[in-house]
Amino acid sequence: MEKLLSELFSRYQRDVFAYLFSLCRSADLAEELTADTFFEAVKSLHRFRGDADEKTWLFAVARHRWYHYLQKHRQSVVPLEESLFSTGPSPEEILCRRETAQRAQALLAREPERTRTIVQLRLDGLSFREIAQRVGVTESSARVIDFRARSKLREALEKEEYTND
Repeated sequence: MEKLLSELFSRYQRDVFAYLFSLCRSADLAEELTADTFFEAVKSLHRFRGDADEKTWLFAVARHRWYHYLQKHRQSVVPLEESLFSTGPSPEEILCRRETAQRAQALLAREPERTRTIVQLRLDGLSFREIAQRVGVTESSARVIDFRARSKLREALEKEEYTND
């Protein structure tokens, strides 16, 4: 078990850390969540069916650790002075972003399955090389499909006046 953890960690630690850092924007928290991810992965290795590659599976475990962290800490009380002087997004901005994300998902659902899959795999943190292998297209095709889909979504959202401003 220890050997397996060591192998997984040495192979994917940087990728998992980078993914988690992109979510939380804190090196300390990303480091903590990375360790949690590998610990949880080894504990749940018996459930790994091999439907996805190891990296994809680890990213899913990492995402669940991130969600678990968010749920756990949303319940904590924020000190008054922290809430008064917070430089984070306002509740209105958070709501606007959430509505924009929901609308983007609805627009993406109208796209062909291959396009939806490529965009979702990219959002899940896979490289274009990995996406190309999984979907059965060239790496450059995966890039173009992702770029065009995102551009189309951005244009549609702008026409409908959805913005993150």
